[in-house]
Amino acid sequence: MTGSASTLTRTPSPTGRDWVGITRQPFVGPLAALVVAVIAFALLTPTFLTPYNLSLIGQQSIVVGILAVAQTIVILTAGIDLSIGAIAVLGTIIMAKTVADAGPFGALLLALVVCVAIGAINGSLVAFVQLPPFIVTLGTYTAVAAATQLYAGSATYPVTSKVLTVLGRSFGAGALRTTLGVGVLVVTYLVCLYVLGQTSGGRHVYAVGGNPTAARYSGITTNRTLMAVYIMTGVIAAIAAWAALGRIPNADPNAFQTANLDTITAVVIGGTSLFGGRGSVMGTLIGTLIVGVLRNGLTLVGVDNLYQNIATGVLVILAVAFDQVARRRLQ
Repeated sequence: MTGSASTLTRTPSPTGRDWVGITRQPFVGPLAALVVAVIAFALLTPTFLTPYNLSLIGQQSIVVGILAVAQTIVILTAGIDLSIGAIAVLGTIIMAKTVADAGPFGALLLALVVCVAIGAINGSLVAFVQLPPFIVTLGTYTAVAAATQLYAGSATYPVTSKVLTVLGRSFGAGALRTTLGVGVLVVTYLVCLYVLGQTSGGRHVYAVGGNPTAARYSGITTNRTLMAVYIMTGVIAAIAAWAALGRIPNADPNAFQTANLDTITAVVIGGTSLFGGRGSVMGTLIGTLIVGVLRNGLTLVGVDNLYQNIATGVLVILAVAFDQVARRRLQ
């Protein structure tokens, strides 16, 4: 009887097949790279693992990290969004310019409506007119960036509203402090992780990106899925705009000029396939942290910013090369 009871209460250990399945997850490689980078910089500089510096890495990753969630969803459908950063910058300018007349909540709502409207335009052109996402979002990026400059008058607007800058408020205990913006970043990833992994809409996103023809034959309305994806990018861009004002309480039309490429970098390094249908926001979070750790660590070591860009570019090329190899093996 004792042996039987022991058998019933014993927790089964992972089998070899389980471990193989885990190691084949797209985010495992990036996670290993992140661990190696952290260990390397911890050995190279004693200030890297200090609570202040780790908090700084998180804060510096907020805006790009949030935008990268939207980029991940788009790339999972085998698309790409080159306008996401410009939409977020326009959102910051709208908040800053309308807060005096509309109030902080009215300014937030107006920015959300405009960002969602631009996302809906992208979605309509991609889903219903069937234009290539690259061309559509490149055109949107150009138009939105110019419109932002015209609307802002090429001026920078300081933001003093506590509501618009609340995400910059710090919290924590002792040296372990962070900001509400980091909390919003985490919540955004958790929500999208649940939606993509546990809902029919999330499964439709993977299906459309993996094989749109098979998705249509299985009853999935691909146009509706694509439209929902680009509308969601508008929502997330508005959230990123709000977080940006918490990070730096100034609305600058020239801000985040490399955000579009930075989000693609985080997504690709995180193991999401540029061909769609494979990847996760968990990998994107890891990719965002890899870029943040790399830039922060190289800065502490004293490496010039131009060399940091070279290192980031090499990482992107390697990530795409690995994706190509993995894709060929799956075929």
